[in-house]
Amino acid sequence: MAKVSVVMGSDSDLPIMSACMQALDRFDISYEVLISSAHRLPEDTASFAKNAEERGVEVIIAGAGGAAHLAGAISALTPLPVIGVPLSGSALGGVDALYAVVQMPRGIPVATVAVDGAFNAGILAAQIIGASDQNIRQRVKQYKEDLAQQVRKKNQKMQQIGFREYLDEKAK
Repeated sequence: MAKVSVVMGSDSDLPIMSACMQALDRFDISYEVLISSAHRLPEDTASFAKNAEERGVEVIIAGAGGAAHLAGAISALTPLPVIGVPLSGSALGGVDALYAVVQMPRGIPVATVAVDGAFNAGILAAQIIGASDQNIRQRVKQYKEDLAQQVRKKNQKMQQIGFREYLDEKAK
């Protein structure tokens, strides 16, 4: 049973949305991946949204570009948290998708990450699930501790060799 549904409007979204699955894999969270479209498959998308809860899904991540109505259409039909990933594939570089996902009407919330921010959507899903699952919460804590340690190591090295040398080394 998948805890997270990762939905995208087109198979062209898969290269960016795959970062979401990488994040979920890191936390050992089960997921399903599907293609649906708020515009081309409105009935299928509605059925998916209405039935996700009874299938055991806890969080839905929806990625779409352009008009980016997928996350909002799903959120309107489910009590589950929905995370929107605006995608950059449009002529406007994702700004249109960002506005579409962020500007939801009152009562139909969609948590929104950055344009092409699929990895962060996976982390946010883990944090949501971790609110009630101690094992996932512990994995998220460890992940954040690991991130902090990586930054400390980089700073320590830069302090040891100097910022110019550090910058030169990174450029190689």
